[in-house]
Order: sequence, then C-alpha cells, then structure tokens
Amino acid sequence: MHYFVTGATGFIGKRLVKSLLARRGAVVHFLVRPGSEGKLADLYRYWGVSKARAIPVSGDLTSHKLGVSADDTQALKALGVAVYHLAAVYDLGADEDSQVRVNIEGTRLLVEFAKAVDASHLHHVSSIAAAGLYEGVFREDMFDEAEGLDHPYFMTKHESEKIVRKECKLPWTVYRPALVVGDSTTGEMDKVDGPYYFFKLIQRMRQLLPPWLPAIGLEGGRTNIVPVDFVVKALDHISHSKGELAGKCFHLVDPQGYRVGDVLDIFAKAAHAPKMNVFINAALLGFIPKSVKRGLMALAPVRRVYRAVMKDLGLPEDMFTFINFPTRYDCREMQAALKGSGIECPKLNDYAWRLWDYWERHLDPDLLIDRSLKGSVGGKV
Repeated sequence: MHYFVTGATGFIGKRLVKSLLARRGAVVHFLVRPGSEGKLADLYRYWGVSKARAIPVSGDLTSHKLGVSADDTQALKALGVAVYHLAAVYDLGADEDSQVRVNIEGTRLLVEFAKAVDASHLHHVSSIAAAGLYEGVFREDMFDEAEGLDHPYFMTKHESEKIVRKECKLPWTVYRPALVVGDSTTGEMDKVDGPYYFFKLIQRMRQLLPPWLPAIGLEGGRTNIVPVDFVVKALDHISHSKGELAGKCFHLVDPQGYRVGDVLDIFAKAAHAPKMNVFINAALLGFIPKSVKRGLMALAPVRRVYRAVMKDLGLPEDMFTFINFPTRYDCREMQAALKGSGIECPKLNDYAWRLWDYWERHLDPDLLIDRSLKGSVGGKV
C-alpha cells in the first residue's frame, strides 16, 4: 500500500507515518518543503526505515500543485496512493493570514492535487474546532450547524473541512480530533498549547501555597482532551477499516469529556499543587457588559497590567475564549468503528502526571532562564 502524507514532520504526522509504516509492504511518500531536508535524518531514525519505504516529495502546501514536480506527480498517480492531509496551522495564537493561507488555501490546493494523482481516498484531519462554539451536542454527521466561528482558528478549520466536503470529487473521510496533548505513555509533547498554558499558573500555586490549602479555580465550560497516541491509533485503524468510509466523519475524542475546572484540578493533583475545591464559573464574566469590558481595556494602565500578567503566566491574550466551550461531542461513529480493536481513549486521571512531568523537565520556559550572576544582571546595569 502506498500513502501520501502532508504534515509528516509534525507532532501527529510523524507518529502516523510510523504507524502506517508498521503495516506490511507500506510505503509512505511525504511532502517536505525545500530547505527542510535537515529534519530528515532525525525522522528516519524515529521511523526506523530507509528511504526506500519513506520517500520525501519536495513541495509546499501553499504552492500551485503543491509545488510537486510533474515527474513526481506522475509517479504518484501510477501508484493509486491514499492521501492523509495533516498539514495545518494548529497554533491558537497564529495570525489570521497564515491560518487562511495554510488551513483554507492549502486544503484547496491539496484537494486539487489529490485529484491530479488519482488518489484512492482522501483522509482529512480536521478538528473539533470546526464546530465552533456550538451550544449543545455536536454529532459526527453535523457540519453546517456550527456556530460561533468568529475566531480565525475556528473559522479556518470549518472552511477547510467545507472545501473537502464540497469540492473533493474523490472518496473522502473527515476526522475531528479533540485538543491533542502529549503521549499518554511517555508524556512527550512538542510545544505548549491547550491545557499546557495553565501549567505555569499551577506551578506558581504549588510554589506559593501549601498543598493542604484549598485553592480557588476557574470552572469554565467544557473541554475535550485526547493523547496523541490515541489519535494516531484511532486514525490508522479507522482509515483501514472494511466498513464504508466515504463521506463519513469521526470525532476522535474522549467520550467522557471534562469541565475545565476538573481538568485544572486533575493537573493540580499531578503537580502536587493545592487541590481546587472552590470554583468560579467563567460564564459569570459574561454578565459584565461588553461596553464596561471595552472601557476598562481602553485604559492604558489596565492593558499594561493585563498583558504583563498574561505574559508572566505564559497565557495567550485570547485564552479565555477557549475555556468556556458550550459544546459536547458525540462519538458513536468512532466507538462503533473501534469496537473490538482494543483501542480506547485513556482516562486523563491516569496519564496527567506523565504530561506534567514531561512539561516540567522539557517545556517549562523557566528552564531557559540563565540564573547565573551574568545572566541575571546582563543588560540591566
């Protein structure tokens, strides 16, 4: 079986490629931007295969025909590849232009390329963000019902999925992962995102407060978190299932789901920080008139304090947009497709400590601070 994968150098993508290569006779062709060849040696070591089974295809997601040469295009066409599209901007804080260019225009170019190579199937990795801030239960067969798509991340994820649904003439399947965190067995993660933004706050609580003192947490709305190893296993298994996949969507989510306050408490426990016994519902902030909020934020001193606090805690300024989700995600299609496979989403309680441990050892921004005398006074005297 031959595959063509975009986003193969990314956090999810490189793990999916490794999973695909574990299949007998599998050969993966993966898109790599010119100038990124330096990453290949590490990738081949991680995958444990030679270039005969993992073949780089020079190109760029934002270029016409993906920037792939005519010879490579013809070679792929002769193989009848299955296409897995994972390349996207996953950063909630990325600017709108880059998200539109990669998530929307890049997907349109990918769909055209899949047609040009006569792909056997297009597997599009979308996101639960495509549902926006839908109030209620969002099913796997729902799409147009999405609402609250004002944020560029929500909007571009929704629009990219729309391109696949409306413009792709090949058999296609959509997968919507929840917020993806590190590996549930090792804790490994490549960047600070999603719930990791709150780790610095939890760490400060641990440093300042005794563990027996009850803390006040932010209840927020709902959230859904899945470890990367579960996403890869589920995606690989479902995309190779013998059932009818064309035109279907699967929510790769935790069937349980959590309140944001529960997530913060789970990670506080993992960090041996004070337990959050009292919660303030973030929805209460909605009662403050927008005119009052705008008036306060128009004051330069208030803006400076707000930005300084958010920067000190490592939180994006629009983080609070993402802690009051009103959405729950139905996943009956996913559960049916995984039945009997032994693949299921582990409980956050069981692996949160691994995520915390990896973050504190490898991703905590304070690890990069030079605490020597020279580092402390450099540029200040």
